[in-house]
Amino acid sequence: MVRYALTYGLYFLLLAQTVLAQDGVSFEAKVSKQELGINERLRVDFIMNEDGDNFVPPSFDQFHLLGGPNQSISNSWINGVRSYSKTYSYFLSPKNKGVFTIGQASIEVAGSVYKTQLIKITVTAAVEQPKDPNDPEYVADQNMELVAELSNPNPYLNEAVSVVYKLYVSDDVYLSGLNILDQPKYNNFWSQIIPINKLEIERGTYKNRSYNYVVVSRAVLYPQKEGQLTIEPLSLDISLEVPSQQRNMFGGFLRQTVRRTVTAPSRTIQVKPLPEVGKPENFSGAVGTFDFSMTASPEVLKAGEAFQVKLKVSGKGNLKLLKMPEFQLPSSLEMYEPERKENINTSLTGMSGDVTVNYTVVPAFRGEYPLPEVHFDYFDLASKSYKSISSESLTIEVTEGPVNNGAVSNFSEDKTPKSNTKAFSGFKTQTAFQPIVTPNFFNSKSFWLWLFIPLLMLPIVLLFKRRREALSADVVGAKSKSDWKMAHRYLKEASSALGDSKRFYEALERALYNVLKSKLKVPITALNKEGISQILAEKKCKPTTISELNSLLQSCEFARYTPSALESMNSDYEKAAVLIVELSKI
Repeated sequence: MVRYALTYGLYFLLLAQTVLAQDGVSFEAKVSKQELGINERLRVDFIMNEDGDNFVPPSFDQFHLLGGPNQSISNSWINGVRSYSKTYSYFLSPKNKGVFTIGQASIEVAGSVYKTQLIKITVTAAVEQPKDPNDPEYVADQNMELVAELSNPNPYLNEAVSVVYKLYVSDDVYLSGLNILDQPKYNNFWSQIIPINKLEIERGTYKNRSYNYVVVSRAVLYPQKEGQLTIEPLSLDISLEVPSQQRNMFGGFLRQTVRRTVTAPSRTIQVKPLPEVGKPENFSGAVGTFDFSMTASPEVLKAGEAFQVKLKVSGKGNLKLLKMPEFQLPSSLEMYEPERKENINTSLTGMSGDVTVNYTVVPAFRGEYPLPEVHFDYFDLASKSYKSISSESLTIEVTEGPVNNGAVSNFSEDKTPKSNTKAFSGFKTQTAFQPIVTPNFFNSKSFWLWLFIPLLMLPIVLLFKRRREALSADVVGAKSKSDWKMAHRYLKEASSALGDSKRFYEALERALYNVLKSKLKVPITALNKEGISQILAEKKCKPTTISELNSLLQSCEFARYTPSALESMNSDYEKAAVLIVELSKI
């Protein structure tokens, strides 16, 4: 009995070890600190080592949600071993003092649900912010500023205001990563975000101190309400490299990466109402500098034919918000719903371009139809006064058609013609059909051509089949093409990861090794610096290219331990692009 018990115990132990070996999924929650002051912030990361679905975060009832969820993915291959990590990050601030619990988050991986452990957080009274000059967080806070710059803090109603968010960083620290946590909503404004394709480091001055700065967000706003309006703050999650007290083997100070959440202060603007003095009776809210015109085409036509009346406003101002002027037509003209077209560009200085409204009009009777001038009123920002533009009056001549017994120049709200039996006589409504003569297909040239085409295609099909078999047999060639595609994919991934040092250099390293694997036709595990240099030298590669490649691979290796600045990443990316072109010529 004892022997059987030991046997079954050993069996179940081996079975448990097998299950644990198969189930290698890890899902855990980490916090930046478990005890904090009520004036401090908390970061919560939910980290998994397998890609999962249906992520459900806990309820953060006792905290203000400052940002998140922010998702980041790390996927790397080191010595043939894959390392994967996926993280959901939240940024919180406590509402009250006390002891609180962050609940469980859940994720589904391969049909199984995994949950994190509960975490207790203790919130104390407000703490004094550290002022130790050697403290990395204090150094980071003293060497950066997030500023919201306004073009005009006292605009008129519907006048363009630009807001530009700049992150200023001193020469003592390096910016290595940046992520927008919370974009302002711009309530009570018509707003448009001006996209930034690539972050660029520039030089500038703030508070009489020289800084490097990056424009992180920009928008153009048109206030839709008078009085004092508040622009909500912008929040960023940034990574900075600050100097530490430790030195490297060469005597230089090592740098330490510090992650901080920074928020630009909210800004208020005072919106002035448009003046009542001189305001036109039909003013519709156009603010800016504009031109206005009215055209008609054709000006001579027959009854029942259509002509177009085009009203066009062009210039600079709130073009997307303005209402086009209306105009009256004689009752003998039938007018249809207008079509509005916009050709507008929006920049930090505001909207510019033109707005066109096309009216389709059909006359029912013969005669001359005067189109009276149309007035367009707007508030001119340059002179701070109202201006009115009048179009030229036009005359439409209808040469043929029935005669209207009434006065054609009489204007009325009723646009329906007295007789509309021929209102659309200018449009073709009937089709003249012609018989189709079908020739005899059999014994024709087409018949014999289609008969012999399959026989002529047979040799081509056989050649194509042999070519395909040869390509299938060329396993090395196919693998080389696959590696080349992978290299370009990783280079594109590196471009999208600019600003994230770890992800950028991992993708860049994989791109370079896949290019070498494709061109040298050797496995990645057999590639090392000495072997690469020797093979490239045998293939008569330029010494400068070999030197640049070794330098870049060394940068990728160092980046695993020491993050790099954005300037270095931009430079290394350009070097990698040039190197890949050079290696493709081998």
